[in-house]
Amino acid sequence: MGNLAIKIEDVSKLYELGTIGTGTLSRDLQRWWANVTGKEDPFMKIGQENDRTRRSDTNFMWALKDIDLTIQKGDVVGVIGRNGAGKSTLLKLLSKVTAPTTGKIFIDGRIASLLEVGTGFHPEMTGKENIYMNGAILGMRKKEIRRKFDEIVQFAGVEAYINTPVKRYSSGMYVRLAFSVAAHLESEILIVDEVLAVGDAEFQSKCLGRMESVSKNEGRTILFVSHNMGAIRNLCSRGVVLNNGRIHSTGTVTESIAEYMRGNLSERAVVTRPSDPSKDLEFLDIRVVNKSGEVTGNILSGDSFELQATVNVRRYRENATLSFRFTNQDGIPVLTTALDDYLGQYRLTQGEHSFRIKIDPNVLMPGKYEVLAAIFETKVQMFDLLEQAVSINIENYGTLYRDSDRKGVVAPVFPWLVSETGINK
Repeated sequence: MGNLAIKIEDVSKLYELGTIGTGTLSRDLQRWWANVTGKEDPFMKIGQENDRTRRSDTNFMWALKDIDLTIQKGDVVGVIGRNGAGKSTLLKLLSKVTAPTTGKIFIDGRIASLLEVGTGFHPEMTGKENIYMNGAILGMRKKEIRRKFDEIVQFAGVEAYINTPVKRYSSGMYVRLAFSVAAHLESEILIVDEVLAVGDAEFQSKCLGRMESVSKNEGRTILFVSHNMGAIRNLCSRGVVLNNGRIHSTGTVTESIAEYMRGNLSERAVVTRPSDPSKDLEFLDIRVVNKSGEVTGNILSGDSFELQATVNVRRYRENATLSFRFTNQDGIPVLTTALDDYLGQYRLTQGEHSFRIKIDPNVLMPGKYEVLAAIFETKVQMFDLLEQAVSINIENYGTLYRDSDRKGVVAPVFPWLVSETGINK
C-alpha cells in the first residue's frame, strides 16, 4: 500500500433494526457462505438512508453508504458529524468489531482502538492483568509490554489500584487506563472515539497532548471522533464530515469544521413576521448571526455573535424598551440584555429600526438556549412578546472562563448598535 495506512473502497453497512442475524440458522449459514465465496448477500434488502430525523418505513437501515476514503501514514484525521451520522460505525469497521455489508477495507499496520470505556478489558481481572492481556490482543510481545508498563500506569494515574479488579474502577479510571494502554503500545494506527469525554479536564488535556506527541514524533496514524471542535482543530490536520451515513466532505480540518457548522444551520436562527396594525410596537425580524456574517443558530464557544432585530414603531410610547433573555435547557434564565441598560434615557421614534446586539465570547457555556424577545413598558404594558423567538446552540470549542455553576439572570451591559434615526436621547 506504499504510504497508505487505510484505504476504504465502496464500503456500506446495513443493519436490520430490532433483529440479530437473519432469524434462522440456515439463513445465517447461507449469508456466511455467500460472504466466503464473494457472492452478494442473498438476504440483503434495499434499506433507507440513515436519517435519524425521519421515521423509518422499513426495518433495514444503511448506517454507512458508499464510503470511499484514503488515509496516509502519519495523518491525524478528525471524523465529524451529528449523533447518528455513522462515525462510530466507521470506526468499528476499521477496528474489525463488525464487518462491512459491501465493499473492502485495506489496512497497513496494527490498530489500537478505544471505542468504549474499558474496550477489551475483563472486569474480573486486575488493571495489571488487563494491560498484559490487552497488549497481547494487539499483537505485542510480553517484553514490549513490560518495557512500557510503568509508563502506562504512571500516565493513567492508577498506581494505587493497579492490582485491583477493574470492575471496581470508576468510569473515569476505566477510561484512563484503557486510553493509556492504547496510546503507549506500539501500534501503527490509533482509533479514538468520544470516550475521552468521560475523563476530567486535566486527563483530557493529557490525552490530547499524548496523541499529538505520537503523531508528530512517532508518525502514527490517528482517527479521532469528537464533538469538541476545539480538540479537533488543535489535534487534527484533516477532517472527514459524515452526514446520514455518507461522506459529506473531506478537506483540511479548518474547511471540515466550517462545512460541519454550515450543515447544522438552525431552522430557528431567524424569525420573520408580517406587520400587525393593531400593535403600537412590534418585532418584524429577529436573527442570529455569527462572526462571519452567516445566519446560523450554531456558534462555536469562544466566538462572538450578534442578535439582529428589526422593530416597527407605529405609535410612540415614552418608556418602551427592548429586552432579550436567554434560557438554558433546564428552563433557567442565564442571561438578559436590555436596550435601556446600555442607552439609559432615550425615546423610540416612529418607523422601522434595526438593532444589533453583540454577545461577547465565552459569555455562554456550551449548550442549547432559547431566546425570549420582548418590547414592553416596565410594570405597565407588554407590547410584543416572542417566548421562543430563536434558538442557539453553543458548540464546545475548548475551555471557557466562566463559572458554570452560576445560576439566575446575568445582566452584563452589551453594546447596542442602533440605526441613527431610531433613537432620540
